[in-house]
This record gives sequence, C-alpha cells and structure tokens, in this order.
Amino acid sequence: MRKTKAKKRPLLPDPKFNDQLVTRFVNNLMFDGKKSIAFKIFYDAMDIVEAKKGENEKDSLEIWKDALTNVMPHVEVRSRRIGGANFQIPMPIRADRKISMAMKWLIKYSTARNDKSMAQKLASEVIAAAKEEGAAYKKKTDTHRMAEANKAFSHFKF
Repeated sequence: MRKTKAKKRPLLPDPKFNDQLVTRFVNNLMFDGKKSIAFKIFYDAMDIVEAKKGENEKDSLEIWKDALTNVMPHVEVRSRRIGGANFQIPMPIRADRKISMAMKWLIKYSTARNDKSMAQKLASEVIAAAKEEGAAYKKKTDTHRMAEANKAFSHFKF
C-alpha cells in the first residue's frame, strides 16, 4: 500500500449498557446519520428481548452478545483467478471483520423480517440467532458450508 494505514478511532461506550460493542452495532444500524433514532431502536429491541426471555435466562445484553457470537463466521471464500479459471478459496477471517460481518448480517436479515417496527424485527432476529436459528445464522452456516466444499483449493492461498 502506498498510503499509511488509517488509525482506528476509539469508540465511546453507549450510555445505557456502557459497552463499546453496542456503539459499534448502533453505528451500523444508523441510517442517514440519525444516531439517536438508532439508539432508540436498539434499546427498544433490547426491552422486547427482556420481555420475551424466560425467568432463569440471561439479561438482554447477554442474549444479544450470544446472538452475535452465533452469527459470527470463522472462514469465508474469496475469488481468485488462476490460469483462466476462478476459484473460491477458503480463508480465515480477522477478528475485527468477523464482528462487523455478524453485525451487518443481523441488521440485514432483521430488516427483511415481517414485523411492525424495526425494534421488533431486530428483537426477533436476535432471539432467533441466540437459539441458533434465523436467517443470519443460516447465512453463517451457508458461508461455512461453501468454505468446506472448496477446501480442496485452500493450497492456492494468497
């Protein structure tokens, strides 16, 4: 690379849970720079998760973190052109990219759900992902299955 690598800016923790991961999720959830609305959607979703959980289950933030961990991929396939043919090569994913992919998948598939508000959609997708169900979890399993199917090409590493 010609230019120097951009410095990582420190994220401020969110006001309610005091967690930087929540702020990062809200920044991905944010639309048109409306951060306060994104925070309201996230906190409302966490309240819905809290209401739907059982008596002896963890609190809503722990359920959300479990959902994020369940959706997080460990390998992905990358296209590489070798000798006129394109190969899908399985590659391990950096920790930072794992988290961002999981967040983006949770938001994408919660948006596609059929509920009234975005908070309800997000809450139902989080609950599904925590139980290892739902569209975001299916995306992770499909990604892993694709990497497993193309394991024969793993010697073509970059």
